[in-house]
Amino acid sequence: MTKEEVMTNSEDRRVELTPVPPPLTLRLGADGSLRAQRGAETKIVRAVRCFPWSLPDRYISLRDEEDTEVSLVVDVAELEPESRAALETALAEAGFLFDVRRIIHVEEEVEIRTWVVQTERGRRSFQTARDAWPQPLPSGDFLVRDVAGDLYRITEAARADPKSRPFLFAFVE
Repeated sequence: MTKEEVMTNSEDRRVELTPVPPPLTLRLGADGSLRAQRGAETKIVRAVRCFPWSLPDRYISLRDEEDTEVSLVVDVAELEPESRAALETALAEAGFLFDVRRIIHVEEEVEIRTWVVQTERGRRSFQTARDAWPQPLPSGDFLVRDVAGDLYRITEAARADPKSRPFLFAFVE
């Protein structure tokens, strides 16, 4: 092999290394805003849960004021404790997940449905778009997102309640 052939072969074997980004740190600002920091760069972000909703601690998109994704948190458990606490607080404030124990009434209007339900936190009323259907979850529960972005999980108790069943199954069967 000539010197030129050896240089060509060694160049072919060159491996491109991608630098590892600094770890993500999340903190709540004095004003309650969520701040994401990587290295020296800090941005104010909002946390948005991605699909599947059945895994609420996984796949959290952190978005800036232009709605551009700054980072994706694959698993909240992988964050250090202070960052995890900040993210969990931001998620709790950004949108709620209510467990529906009983469906009291569902009224259909021109463009929306108004639901009246009993949750673990008391009686609630919410609206969904008329074409927004309860989504089945692997657990057998159903998930409904209201027009404000809050999530309602229709639990086994609601599915088993004889008065709730006609309201639910009118939309999912």
